[in-house]
Amino acid sequence: MNKYRVIFLGSLATVLFAFFVLVFVPHLQLLSIEPSAGLRAYADSELAGRQTYVALGCLYCHSQQVRAAPFGSDRARGWGRASYPEDYAYDFPHLLGTMRTGPDLMNIGIRQPSRAWHYAHLYQPRAMTPGSVMPAFPFLFEARDQARMGDEIVDLPAGTGPPGKVVVALPRAHALVTYLLSLRHDYPAGPAAEPAAAPGGTP
Repeated sequence: MNKYRVIFLGSLATVLFAFFVLVFVPHLQLLSIEPSAGLRAYADSELAGRQTYVALGCLYCHSQQVRAAPFGSDRARGWGRASYPEDYAYDFPHLLGTMRTGPDLMNIGIRQPSRAWHYAHLYQPRAMTPGSVMPAFPFLFEARDQARMGDEIVDLPAGTGPPGKVVVALPRAHALVTYLLSLRHDYPAGPAAEPAAAPGGTP
C-alpha cells in the first residue's frame, strides 16, 4: 500500500512541478509585459473582423509571428521586424498560427494597405495572386443588378465577377478587411518605443 502512495504522491508532485514551471511562471512573466508605445487596442470593427478571421479558419494557413533573422528568412521576404511579446498585449486569444500555407500577416496592413485589393483577393484569390491555393470567400459578398447608396463596390479584374452584376462587400467582408488593415507593427518593439514611419513592401 505504501508503494502505491509513493507513486501517487510522486506523480502528483511531478504534475504540480510541471504546472508551476510551464504555466504559472510564464503567466507571471506575461503579467509584467506592457504594450509597446506604438500599439493600440483594437476598435470594435476590428474585433468583429478578427472574429470572422477566426471563424473562417484563416489562422490555420497564416501565421502572425515574424521570426528573427537567425531563425529564418522572414525579414528577407519583407514581412517586417521580428515579433516581440509586447506586440500581442491586446490579442486574446493569440493568433500566432501553426503553419504557413500562405504568407505571414503580422504586417499585412503595411505591405498591402489597399482595401480594394483585399476585397478582390477575398472574392477570388487567384485573380490577384496567380497560383494561390487560398479558398475563395464569395459568400462575404453579394452580386446585385446595381449598387445601392452606401455599397462598397468590389473592383474585380475583367472576367472574374458574374456577368452584368455588381459585386458589393457585405458587413463581414468590411470588418475582416478592417482587421487585416489594422495588422501593422511599424514601430520599434518595447514599452518605451516611439512609433516609426511605415516601411514599404509586398503582400
